[in-house]
Amino acid sequence: MTDSLRMSALLAHPQNGGVRAVAGPVDVEWTGVVVEISEDALPADGGGRLAILTELPPTRPWQQDALVRRTRDRGFRALAIPHGDNFGTGTRALADRLGLTLLHADRPMLLAKACWQLVEAQDALTLGYVRKVAQSIEYHANDLTDLLRHLSSSVGHGVALIDAEGVLLEVGGQLAPEVHAAIDFTPWVDLTRMPAGTAASVRVDSPSREGLRLAFFGPGLDERQVSALAVAAEVAMPAVAARILIDEVAEVSDASVSSGVLRDFVDLRGTPNPEVERRMLERGWRTTGYHLAFRTVGRNRVDALQLLRFVMGELGRISVDSHATTTGRGVSGWLTFSEPPAASQVELYVASLRDLHVAARRSFNVATGVGSLASGSAGLTTSLSEAADAARIAVNRSNTGWFVRVDGLGLEQLLLAWTGNDTFVPAARSLLAPLESGGGELLKTLSAYLDHESAIAPTATALGLHRNTVATRIQRAQELLGVDMSDPEVRLALHLACRAVR
Repeated sequence: MTDSLRMSALLAHPQNGGVRAVAGPVDVEWTGVVVEISEDALPADGGGRLAILTELPPTRPWQQDALVRRTRDRGFRALAIPHGDNFGTGTRALADRLGLTLLHADRPMLLAKACWQLVEAQDALTLGYVRKVAQSIEYHANDLTDLLRHLSSSVGHGVALIDAEGVLLEVGGQLAPEVHAAIDFTPWVDLTRMPAGTAASVRVDSPSREGLRLAFFGPGLDERQVSALAVAAEVAMPAVAARILIDEVAEVSDASVSSGVLRDFVDLRGTPNPEVERRMLERGWRTTGYHLAFRTVGRNRVDALQLLRFVMGELGRISVDSHATTTGRGVSGWLTFSEPPAASQVELYVASLRDLHVAARRSFNVATGVGSLASGSAGLTTSLSEAADAARIAVNRSNTGWFVRVDGLGLEQLLLAWTGNDTFVPAARSLLAPLESGGGELLKTLSAYLDHESAIAPTATALGLHRNTVATRIQRAQELLGVDMSDPEVRLALHLACRAVR
């Protein structure tokens, strides 16, 4: 063999015979390779090459020292030998001092074959990668991650699905951020070599997701390995694109089913239904325990499935049982606790949901509402309904960052959100209940007061009362309800409530 060979490329080769560095320089390049049985058969002129010996090395330290010295004296820059990692510290120190790279090789002949592929037979290297990719594709993959795992295991390098924003999926290693940043997303194939690593990537033809690339990557790969991996990536890409489509169809179907299950559960409003409970449990959704629900909706058109993917990823960062699914133009979800969390813990979980909302707003124009902590099936229904109401309010609340928590609102504010559904009348009655005592005089006075544009004199005339009596009753109603009627939103909510109750 007469071409050059870098040690980093040899170490990165997936079938290098189990070669490991033992001593001497590690950042080294050899002019070629010589394979012999023993030291005696090595040529007198090493010429800066790598010597691979197939027989076992001597066991005595002085004999090991002699082997290292004679190999270096003949002009070789490296020596690979079985059981090289058994060389003593003195021999290793000698190799360091002489500048001879000492390597251990589990299988010297496989090491020789890897060297041959790297320096003289790139076509064989490419065909080897392609054959392994083809074998990987033949295996049944459960999903995209499983397919990438098969590919990585077969080719012996990392595999990642990326876009311009970052790494979406990766197995077999971590694609260095600086390598990702250097990848050109414009051409069909891109070869990237950086000090932090190398990558061969190809554009993925996916009809549903633009800007994707499939990257094979690893440290220390030379130009020949990267070029060979680029061909392997092109062969693997159609299978990856097809798997993306298959997974997305399954994901849409699963989201539709889970959305239907949640809708049926909420429609029951806490009424026991064994069939719905069974379907909930099949999805891993526990209705027992304590629940804190949230709802994230688009302030304009959003892809609910993409939003669900993001939300599920962020929920994984919260150390508690969590669930979510698409509902309407957004996502509904909840946190479940087996024991009632302390108030301070609830605040921490609400803060985590706020962080999720803030992170979502970087990619989606959304608003988020959070319900109150409640227990059991009925409690989960209540918390989900509250979260939906809070989300409707949050859509127009820029001053809160489009994030609203039910526990932070007055009931009169919720009434404005509830006017569009059948929870309004019960909520109105709950709000106005303190005014029902004493024959309902306070409720009657408040209704007339709001009908007459919050004016004392016309109200007094309509009821046949003195103005001071009307003013006293209105003040008393405010105190009992705990509201501020100088707020126009409060007056609107109370007016709607009064009309609903009457």
